[in-house]
Amino acid sequence: MVDARNQARRIAIELGKRTGLLVIILVSVLLGFFLRAAFWGGEDDVAAPVVATVDGHDHADQEDVAAVWTCSMHPEIRRPGPGQCPKCGMDLIPVRATEGAGLREFSTSEAGKALMDIEVVAVERRFVESEIRMVGKVDYDETRLAYITAWVPGRLDRLYVDYTGVPVREGDHMVYIYSPELLSAQEELIQALATVQALKNSDVGIVRETTEATAVAAREKLRLLGLTAEQIERVVRTGQASEHLTIYSPAAGIVIHKNAQEGMYVKTGTRIYTIADLSQVWVKLDAYESDLEWLRYGQKIEFTTVSYPGRVFTGTIAFIDPILMSGTRTVKVRVNAPNADGRLKPGMFVKAIARTQVASGGRVMDPDLAGKWMCRMHPEVVKDEPGACDICEMPLERTESLGYVGGELKDADKPLVIPVTAALRTGTRAVVYVQVPDADQPTYEGREIVLGPRAGDYYLVQTGLREGEHVVVRGNFKIDSALQILAKPAMMSPEGGGGGGGHDHGGGARKRADGPKDVGAGLESPATLEAPFSPSHGQDVAGYAAVSEELRAQLDRLFVTYFELHGALVDDDFEEAMAASLATRRALASVDMRRFAGADHDVWMKLSRDLEAILSDVDKAEDIESLRYQFSLLSEQMIAVADHFGPTPRTSFFTVTCPMAFNDRGATWLQADSTVRNPYFGTAMLGCGDVVNVIQAQPQRRQGDSGHENERHE
Repeated sequence: MVDARNQARRIAIELGKRTGLLVIILVSVLLGFFLRAAFWGGEDDVAAPVVATVDGHDHADQEDVAAVWTCSMHPEIRRPGPGQCPKCGMDLIPVRATEGAGLREFSTSEAGKALMDIEVVAVERRFVESEIRMVGKVDYDETRLAYITAWVPGRLDRLYVDYTGVPVREGDHMVYIYSPELLSAQEELIQALATVQALKNSDVGIVRETTEATAVAAREKLRLLGLTAEQIERVVRTGQASEHLTIYSPAAGIVIHKNAQEGMYVKTGTRIYTIADLSQVWVKLDAYESDLEWLRYGQKIEFTTVSYPGRVFTGTIAFIDPILMSGTRTVKVRVNAPNADGRLKPGMFVKAIARTQVASGGRVMDPDLAGKWMCRMHPEVVKDEPGACDICEMPLERTESLGYVGGELKDADKPLVIPVTAALRTGTRAVVYVQVPDADQPTYEGREIVLGPRAGDYYLVQTGLREGEHVVVRGNFKIDSALQILAKPAMMSPEGGGGGGGHDHGGGARKRADGPKDVGAGLESPATLEAPFSPSHGQDVAGYAAVSEELRAQLDRLFVTYFELHGALVDDDFEEAMAASLATRRALASVDMRRFAGADHDVWMKLSRDLEAILSDVDKAEDIESLRYQFSLLSEQMIAVADHFGPTPRTSFFTVTCPMAFNDRGATWLQADSTVRNPYFGTAMLGCGDVVNVIQAQPQRRQGDSGHENERHE
């Protein structure tokens, strides 16, 4: 009985092993069957015998035709003929190759394309929007803080505001201070006035003038000690000195600090109160360094608070910290926000969002700021015409110099973009699959490209693609997997592998004369995946606006006179500078605006109108400093002219900036060479400045004297 049981057990184990082996073989066959259906043929090929394609012809005798055989479970196995896989024992299948297929190309049938669910879109130029999210807190506006200090030493006999948080109005009484020094100063004024009255009819003029001057000095001393005009007049009128002084609030706001107590003796300069005007506040936000590309001075920001859910507040970026916080990898962004109703309170937590329309060259597009003039210190001051800031009286700058697109949009202002799903990224490389045009069957070419930053659902393309090409946005992972099975270069294996891929009728990676260079095996790959932009004043890589030869000569004369004015300011020669400004005005008047065609005519009308207004003010300059101020406005406008119509055909222009000009506010100018010559400091600091941009001399679109534009010659 025991022997019978052992024999039955052995038979059962043997049957189980054979059954498991049959199941494994069946699963392997089915998996290979479906892989073949997906990669090599579609619905019609599934039921057909395995046939390799060579030179575009099908051959029934696989063993005589197939050049490379592989295993559907282990594609790294490559054999010159049929057989079994040395790893799993499955029958090898032929590797099917398409005639003329390049090293990084994949071809399939229409049925195979549908089965792989491949979708392509065109590479295009368009403005895309990026949303930058930030968090931060509300804070006081430091420019709206007022301080009440003791202008004379003494004793604080009365503090009318005895706790913080009290709202005060401008002119409210704040402090009642006793001061012996103040008393003696009033007595000096009273005695001086009495002496003046006594000597009123004196025949000695010098004595009378001296006493009058003493009275004036005594009156000024009281003003400097903090007495108001009304308080001084009361002393003059009554002839009585007061040992106490009432200090009034210099501004309206909230008392945020109380630094003294009643009965306290204070010295000159001791701070008593701090008052904050909360009609405008600062919002200090943290922006990641990767988002700085899309943030600009003067840009509008929306933010919300926990205290007022559903309400959206707005503000304007007024400062972007030049220092990165190494611990958090963030940069502080300061936003000026109006707060007339007082809802925003310092310390509130906020969530902010900046919506940026991305343009080429690292610029952003804001229709409200296009072609405008803005103050670099006060972004809320935006004007249509050149001039001075209403707050700090510094010259305004064109918004183009602050990183915005100009008023006249061009095709080159639109960045070249692809959907995010089109790019396969490995961390150091970016690969896209481009549809090969005019192919007999669906064919896709792998190509390495250099990406710019991401903007929403799009990547900006730096190099590697052209407008109008079609890239795969769905199914690209399947194409990449198929190339890996064929041992061709793919996303994770840029050099290919497994002994090469299929038949290569024509030898390796093909180079097309009509497209960008294919970065394949053996070719150098881009060093980085993402490349930064170079800020530019809107330079059109396709050329500048169309002008005739006669019109070009007129514009060149305008630039020549501008550079003469620049040279005169460099030499501190006021008379020569005035003569050059007059020549610049005449050169502007000689430009025949009728020769500008289409949209270029409208652009020139706006530019010339501002130029004429600036040059008319230049003629009124009384000294070289006021002339330098007007030259800063003129330079902003001449940069805009060079950006749109280009420099002289054979000379590049250099945009130079000096951060120390106008009391460290900064100013920009244009030069015909890269050797810095500062017109704002002249010989005092001739080399102060840095070249920040080059407006390249490029081929232009030609137009005849009739105003009709001809084909551009590259």
